[in-house]
Amino acid sequence: MSRLGLDNVEWKEFFIGGEEGLFNIRSTNSGIDKNKLLENTGDIPYVTRSNLNNGIDMFVGEKQDVGFIIDKGNVITIGLDTQTVFYQPKNFFTGQNIQIVENKFLNKEIALFLVPLLKIQMKKFSWGSTGATLTRLNRTKILLPVDSSGNPNWRFMEDYIRQEQKVQAQNIVNYYKKKIIKYDLKILGLEEIEWKKFYVGDLFEFKQKPSKGLNHLKKLDRGGINYLGATNKNNGVISYVESDEELKYDGNCIAFIRNGEGSMGYSVYKKENFIATQDISVGYNANLDEYIGKFITTIADKVRGKYNFGYKRNLKRLKKEILRLPADENGNPNWEYMRMFMKKVESEKISKVLEYLINTYIN
Repeated sequence: MSRLGLDNVEWKEFFIGGEEGLFNIRSTNSGIDKNKLLENTGDIPYVTRSNLNNGIDMFVGEKQDVGFIIDKGNVITIGLDTQTVFYQPKNFFTGQNIQIVENKFLNKEIALFLVPLLKIQMKKFSWGSTGATLTRLNRTKILLPVDSSGNPNWRFMEDYIRQEQKVQAQNIVNYYKKKIIKYDLKILGLEEIEWKKFYVGDLFEFKQKPSKGLNHLKKLDRGGINYLGATNKNNGVISYVESDEELKYDGNCIAFIRNGEGSMGYSVYKKENFIATQDISVGYNANLDEYIGKFITTIADKVRGKYNFGYKRNLKRLKKEILRLPADENGNPNWEYMRMFMKKVESEKISKVLEYLINTYIN
């Protein structure tokens, strides 16, 4: 079968919604303010206007106020004001100002073809008076491949995405198969190694740079440098900003979160350079790499429960925190063991992912 190409098919403009449009666009059935959620834990996506995590802010329970009806999956969501566009495969609840885009041809592959095209159209809207209202969305046009009758070529869209998914999956499989072959995974289990207590202040050299609030920095949609805030999501990244040498921390370190609702006491390993809020302390150790960093942050997060807004994690208390780590025969942290253990964990996870990719996209 010859490879499908975007240049080898005819394209045509269509209205997104309205009487002449391809899709039914409507407001969400739920639209629950976050502070009105009845069950804050569960496995149902709660979709907001965020541009992160497929628009999912959290997962909630099914028991919500009777006035809010769960939205069915296999639709595209558009966040008004923020112009965010995502495919939602499963049933979900939403926050305010989310529009639902649906039609009978939609499936995961067709949605993955459509979402980037819709995002391009959303760029003409902005926050406030020129936001993506229902009327404006209905009158917006999208350029799509067409069949011999001039109708949207849904089959082409689906086949093209499947083709590209197979290529990408094969590239990932090839890369990671080579990577895990390099690992020597014959190491002792956690219960067979000696452990010892170490003070955080003895393990790390802390550096403190000047900080600025996000409103005082230039945000970027792409490129730039990570901006770390008081969150344990997205590896601490809340935005991307223009780099500033005076504020920039070098990577290969651990960022300890000292303050912040729901994130106080967490820590994240940062491989790349970044800028951080004043609520973060940054620790360096010459032995650190991404594997050791992930091992230590996993251990460090176990002590986070002792902190609250009446007992905050200042730098003095942070340095006195005790981490129980594998030790070598000299009583020092066993850096090589930590590194190899995390490589073993990574290898096991990679093997499961490769099996999934092969069975789902390649075979």
